[in-house]
Amino acid sequence: MDEKLKIKLSIADRVYPLTIDPRQEEGLRKAAKNIESLVKKFEQNYAVRDKQDVLAMCALQFASKIEQGGIDRSESTKAALERLKALDELVTLRLDTVSE
Repeated sequence: MDEKLKIKLSIADRVYPLTIDPRQEEGLRKAAKNIESLVKKFEQNYAVRDKQDVLAMCALQFASKIEQGGIDRSESTKAALERLKALDELVTLRLDTVSE
């Protein structure tokens, strides 16, 4: 059975105790650090009433990056498929010409 690791992460002035797989620790700590950085940025740049507002803004920011990444990858995939289809048509045309 895998050993579990107990850690505490501080996010928006609250401590969250977690029991995790040791392989998750680095990613979770980096994520918490990124959230803390964004919280500070929002608090400095916007008039926010409470931490919940700031955390909602952080969630929106991170979620939109994930969604935009998916959209960008989808568009890149479509463009690549179109180029591959065009190349396939060229190759097919040349093969037809050579075999005649």
